[in-house]
Amino acid sequence: MKELKLMKGNEALAEAAIRAGADAYFGYPITPQSEVIEYLMANRPEDRTGMVVLQAESEIAAINMVYGAAGCGKKAITSSSSPGISLKQEGISYIAGAELPCVVVNVVRGGPGLGTIQPSQSDYFQSVKGGGHGDYKLIVLAPNSVQEIVDFTKLAFELAFKYRNPVMIQSDGIIGQMMEKVELFEQMPRVEPDYDWATTGRKNGKPSTFITSLQLQAEEQEKVNLRLQAKYREVEKNEVRYEEYECEDAEYLLTAFGSCARITRKAMELARAKGYKVGLLRPQTLYPFPVDAFNKIADQVKGILTVEMNAGQMVEDVKLAVNGKTKVEHFGRFGGMIPNPDEILNALEQKIIGG
Repeated sequence: MKELKLMKGNEALAEAAIRAGADAYFGYPITPQSEVIEYLMANRPEDRTGMVVLQAESEIAAINMVYGAAGCGKKAITSSSSPGISLKQEGISYIAGAELPCVVVNVVRGGPGLGTIQPSQSDYFQSVKGGGHGDYKLIVLAPNSVQEIVDFTKLAFELAFKYRNPVMIQSDGIIGQMMEKVELFEQMPRVEPDYDWATTGRKNGKPSTFITSLQLQAEEQEKVNLRLQAKYREVEKNEVRYEEYECEDAEYLLTAFGSCARITRKAMELARAKGYKVGLLRPQTLYPFPVDAFNKIADQVKGILTVEMNAGQMVEDVKLAVNGKTKVEHFGRFGGMIPNPDEILNALEQKIIGG
């Protein structure tokens, strides 16, 4: 039976991980996501489902624990915030190279460096372009509400195992710390892994399993890369998610992701009230990016303004998607500053409508 609760974003994510049948959480505290591990420790999921919760000695240790659990076919999840995610990048690349499923949550804070504990979206490049070494991709989900972070936690595990690939949930300090009403899905059982790729022992005649991301022969490494690239094309074909608001008659387009999209939607409403025909396109997957949706609407609108809490990152993918069909500009606040709807409307009027 579904359950209705008022919950903080980080705590809702932790509860969703339990209910999704996660086998293990490995993490390390860092603001503004520390409530994830605090909630898990306080609510003792080992008594509810047998889920293991462990505070590792570092972010590097945590991601390598995830690597080990994922190699056994277990549902493993970790979370951190920007500097902590940077420390996990080598392990994430290993996991992607070994083609293992896991969920990584980034509750983004302002940077660079240690920066600020205030919210930001400045880790977009790191998430969608492969923050670690090598040619690999993460599936990246960008929730814009506490409800969506619950729904996307369940979805993240599904996609991770469907494609044997790490999935990142790109949250931020606003979503992590805000409280909203959420509908929690029913508890899912933990499932004993039965995958031919998992290191679960040689029971019932199962042959030995060897997991690695190391290939010393260039010819073999190229085969791995070709297989990965083919998988990413399948992801791009099947897993694009986005939402459109008031786009049917739009002459101008706003676009934003995550919490910034909620503020931008209000700016769209203010623009409509002034007589401007403005729509909003919100990517829910940052990878795969909704290229076709942007390319199609570029035939219709006179210009696009991307609104981000960074110095301009998603705007590059929007420009690539529209391929020169229409004008694309960026408006951003960064370092932990949050734009307001009036600022966005003013930027739209200056850069797009009157630009």
